[in-house]
Amino acid sequence: MELTLLGTGDAVGTPHVGCSCRNCTYARDHGVERLRTSLLITHNGYHLLIDSTPDLRRQLLNSGSPRIDAVIWTHGHYDHFMGFGDFYRVQKIPPVYGAPEVLASCSPVFRFLLKREEPVPVYTTFRLCDLDITLVEVVHPDIYTTGVVISDGKTTIAYTSDTNEHIPEKTRTFLKSADMLLIDGLFPSSFKKVEKHLNFEEAIEMAAILDARDYRIVHMSHCIPFDAPGQGNDGDVFRF
Repeated sequence: MELTLLGTGDAVGTPHVGCSCRNCTYARDHGVERLRTSLLITHNGYHLLIDSTPDLRRQLLNSGSPRIDAVIWTHGHYDHFMGFGDFYRVQKIPPVYGAPEVLASCSPVFRFLLKREEPVPVYTTFRLCDLDITLVEVVHPDIYTTGVVISDGKTTIAYTSDTNEHIPEKTRTFLKSADMLLIDGLFPSSFKKVEKHLNFEEAIEMAAILDARDYRIVHMSHCIPFDAPGQGNDGDVFRF
């Protein structure tokens, strides 16, 4: 199983449009970016996409233009699903999986394009792309949001999606002891408390609480410097 971080940025990405802060200036000067957060799982010839961001076209080109076999949507915020239209005239439209509440939120936007949607209840493991997938509920006010747990029988990847610290206990049991935990850390702790997300330091603490064997912080704002320890970087590839 192979994991590619297609993007590690927040809803607006880094560099932030119109921003001249130190981190955005560094990004422009060094030609680096944080595209909106999305994951690509490659396994036994299949390509599974977790969230279809507004940067999807760039992300697919950057990763060698893989043919996507299926998509999972985690929730209905535009930075996590609005890029689905980039499949138009590119490939056969892939089926989309998600919790019923998530599909009800996202699917009407792409009614003209979406050919097949597969609602899956949370905490119900299903088989997709030769992998065992479980959607788990997280807390991301004020919209229903899921994380994703992916296993090939030997390795487990867990992704919390957008969440705050109030992750349900049942979800924590699924996220526990993952070989790789992807967890959102939006701002440094010096920034004001954000109700909808973990901050960077809280994300590191949560990785320890969940006893992750390894972790990377994703969904980072332009307030996070590019040398922050434990962060994921766009294009990072992990092979298990």
